[in-house]
Amino acid sequence: MSTKRNFDRELDDTTSHRYAYNFDLDVMHKYMIRSFIPFFREGNLLELGSYKGDFTERLLSFFEDITCVEASREAIAASEKREGRKIRHINALFEEVRLSEVYNNIVITHVLEHLDDPVHVLGRINNEWLSEAGRLFITCPNANAPSRQIAVKMGLISHNTAVTVAEAAHGHKRTYSLDTLECDVRKAGLKIVHRSGIFFKALANFQWDRLLETDIISESYLDGCYELGQHYPDLCSSIFLVCEKGNHNE
Repeated sequence: MSTKRNFDRELDDTTSHRYAYNFDLDVMHKYMIRSFIPFFREGNLLELGSYKGDFTERLLSFFEDITCVEASREAIAASEKREGRKIRHINALFEEVRLSEVYNNIVITHVLEHLDDPVHVLGRINNEWLSEAGRLFITCPNANAPSRQIAVKMGLISHNTAVTVAEAAHGHKRTYSLDTLECDVRKAGLKIVHRSGIFFKALANFQWDRLLETDIISESYLDGCYELGQHYPDLCSSIFLVCEKGNHNE
């Protein structure tokens, strides 16, 4: 995150550009949680980039002690209106925030691609915020998702890792693949203990949203796309890493 950016305005961009999709909120969030559950540690949780609290609300089923760091005051206000005071919110940049404790679980979902210097923030996680027995959960949109590869063949984007106009308006700086995400994580000194993908995805989000309004897509079909994604992580909507504390980077 950069101090030159207006995060409240980017929050408005999300609405005006129709960037928030029901597919993300209703489908992907559910399967992210399902992917995380086997690796959760007991204790507290830190969420970096909580937005309006949609994903945070799902985490409340598993953790009583949740702290969220979010750069947009408006997003925090929306989350507090939604969840009351169940969650501790800190309005700050990841590069500047000072946290008084360490965490057994740290979650950063669809945020790393927004950061000016993701390796620096990952280094802070490793060196300052992650407990000795803690785990970091990272998900990012996948450059190699079939929906993006199809868009390349259609001439809609130039290459898999391209940042689209809508993504740039929403603050995206890059589009990760598994190898480039793993590279940044290792540069920060973190140890990768699990890698996977979440949800096999051949359609764009707006296409999924239209389908979800019909009876064409069943819960069993969605589960099938999730299970298939376990076999083909590089063809999933999101890529997923579980990390533990590694060597300290000075």
